[in-house]
Amino acid sequence: MVNKNPSIRDEENSENKDPVINDDDGYSIETQAALMALEEKPETETVESAAAKKKRKKKEKEKEKEKKAAAAAAGSTPVIETAETSKPTENDSKTKGVGKKVTKLVRERQEELTKRKEAEEKRKKEEEENLRKEEEEQKRLEELERLAEEAKRRKKEKEKEKLLKKKQREQAERFDAIRRQLCNPEAAKNQTVSKPVAEETEDREDAKVVVEEKNEEHDTQQAAVPSRPSDSNLRSPICCIMGHVDAGKTKLLDCIRGTNVQEGEAGGITQQIGATYFPAENIRDRTKELKADATLEVPGLLVIDTPGHESFNNLRSRGSGLCDIAILVVDIMHGLEPQTIESLNLLKMRNTEFIVALNKVDRLYGWKTCRNAPIRKAMKQQSEDVKNMFKTRVNEIVTQFKEQGLNTELYYKNKEMGETFSIVPTSAISGEGIPDMLLLLVKWTQKTMTKKLTYSEEVQCTVLEVKVIEGHGTTIDVVLVNGVLHEGDQIVVSGMQGPIVTTIRALLTPHPMKELRVKGSYIHHKEIKAAMGIKITAQGLEHAVAGASLHVVKPNDDLKYIKKAALEDVESVLSRIDRSGEGVCVQASTLGSLESLLEFLKTPEVNIPVGAINIGPVHKKDVMKASVMLEKKREYSTILAFDVKVTSEAKELADKLGVKIFIADIIYHLFDQFKVYMANIKEEKKKESADEAVFPCVLKIIPNCVFNKKDPIILGVDILKGILKIGTPICIPTQNFIDIGRINSIKINDKLVDRATKGQQVAIKIVGRNSEEQQKMFGRHFGINDELVSHISRRSIDVLKNYYQDDLSMEERKLLVNLKRIFKIQ
Repeated sequence: MVNKNPSIRDEENSENKDPVINDDDGYSIETQAALMALEEKPETETVESAAAKKKRKKKEKEKEKEKKAAAAAAGSTPVIETAETSKPTENDSKTKGVGKKVTKLVRERQEELTKRKEAEEKRKKEEEENLRKEEEEQKRLEELERLAEEAKRRKKEKEKEKLLKKKQREQAERFDAIRRQLCNPEAAKNQTVSKPVAEETEDREDAKVVVEEKNEEHDTQQAAVPSRPSDSNLRSPICCIMGHVDAGKTKLLDCIRGTNVQEGEAGGITQQIGATYFPAENIRDRTKELKADATLEVPGLLVIDTPGHESFNNLRSRGSGLCDIAILVVDIMHGLEPQTIESLNLLKMRNTEFIVALNKVDRLYGWKTCRNAPIRKAMKQQSEDVKNMFKTRVNEIVTQFKEQGLNTELYYKNKEMGETFSIVPTSAISGEGIPDMLLLLVKWTQKTMTKKLTYSEEVQCTVLEVKVIEGHGTTIDVVLVNGVLHEGDQIVVSGMQGPIVTTIRALLTPHPMKELRVKGSYIHHKEIKAAMGIKITAQGLEHAVAGASLHVVKPNDDLKYIKKAALEDVESVLSRIDRSGEGVCVQASTLGSLESLLEFLKTPEVNIPVGAINIGPVHKKDVMKASVMLEKKREYSTILAFDVKVTSEAKELADKLGVKIFIADIIYHLFDQFKVYMANIKEEKKKESADEAVFPCVLKIIPNCVFNKKDPIILGVDILKGILKIGTPICIPTQNFIDIGRINSIKINDKLVDRATKGQQVAIKIVGRNSEEQQKMFGRHFGINDELVSHISRRSIDVLKNYYQDDLSMEERKLLVNLKRIFKIQ
């Protein structure tokens, strides 16, 4: 039977009709939108037209009549079920089915897309990981190759070094044998007999060192130190502290000693040289966290605090360096500074070992103080920002050292000590890194300087300072490098008036951990063994020279020979004085500093003659000596006082006589002051002699440019050569060198100028110098073809040479030579 209800037929058609599905994306966009809209409709709602509703109602009425008739016939109560109640229920079930079907398909599709996306991402990650692993493997192989090559190179260098040391040792032994044979033939024979045994012992020790070096870790706690016999006779290493002004040299020593010497210094800058002795017990106590007890073999450490880089050059005993090792203090905030670089050059020149103390780490922003802790322990307490800042600063300073031709590395990372210099980060305020620095100093000297540190009976002593001490009179501070000094020994010290022969009355040392500079009670000794800083009291030391050697006269020694040796120290300086007596007076605090200053003044860039020298403060007699130059050369009536004081009487006399005194603690500052003074004097003399200075020039008269033939003569001229200035005297060489007057004015394009140069055309006015009867006139005394030349003389040439040499070009100097020949000037 055909259902004529269009709404029911439409619903059935729509139910049976399949939705459109694309192969790639599932449902099409239109189908998905329709299904979504269908889900959003209420379950009881149907869409029908007005005509369909009327037909449906008519149909329902007919059905009800039929049902009533059937019910009446059957005699039972009919169950009335209208189309409205049944129809929506049927439509609702259909709609719900379709909606559920569409939702499930959409969800399945989304899940499929998500899985596909996750699989793609996983594949990409695997590819990136494989690529990274390949790169790491490649880098690892390259690093292994580099390390292998580096190991080969080091091995070759060590072999070369070993051969070189062996040759040097053999040569030294030969020289020692010759010397012993000359001095004591019997001892030389005994030594010759025991030589094979000594060589065998030395070979065993070398083998032991090699074994230890193979097992060592380049770490402070396990640094390799060659084992020595228990009865080893080592002296204390001598260490100098160097660095730029304000780098923290004295403060670093104050931190180790637990004193505050720097507060007593002028402006916190070291004015004198101090020596401090650190006993081994103190070093063990300071380095106990680094487990250093079993490795210390030296009796202690002698440290000299120097007032600047110059003093390292001064503090030396003749023939060998005073210091065994140096600490180069570098400010971590400033890096390498001018004096730091000069100190480096000195260290390189003397081939001196050193370590770098990278000071002021506590100034890093955010630094947490760990008082007197090893640096690695302190670094563990710091934040990541502080660590990164520290790493950046260290890398910058390592780069600066490389620019100076030196390799450096943090000491606990340094695997090539000897080739690469160690950096120890420190803080002089809170003490971080101080234990590391002390231990590294002692271990490195023990490891590399065993032969140098072996005690010798031959006295080697250098005078540091000469000073007056209340209760003791004039004393000398010395550093005893080797040998023994006894109370009552006869000594010879260099003096400016000749060698000083005297006897030691007292040997004084400060208490351990104190400086020689610091006033206080001293310890008296009958004898003192090296190495030690000592204060010696004796008679006649007023004129002793600081920086010179101290000689001990033994019973069998020749006193004349020793006095001659002491005199040589001073004569080497006196030989640099200008024998003519013309020059400046130079005074310095020590013999070494005087020597350095004289060497500096002798360089071609400076070239200042020296007429007199002295050591010590500036007195009235020194001013009188300098005043002699007022009559000869006023500019040389000066005193260059390097790191010395000037008495008040000397100042008053210098002001009265007009003698200039320049005072400075740094050589370059002294030179700069003198340079400014000389420039001012030169400028004054230049102004005074301006009328006498005649610059060379050659002029040609321009035809039809003679504007006035009589005085004043006005001409148009071409400048063929040289410089034309106002006031230049003009003559005519072709007319028996007749003078026609001086240049009164120069005009270029109707503008007045002071000077004109080669190639310019100018109008000049020449004013005669003679009386009216002798006035020269154009056309009578000279003509259009005559050249005009500046009239030079011997005096004008001297003035140009002395004060205007920088104003002349090479071409103008050649012209001056030609004119000199034309005028026949000798």
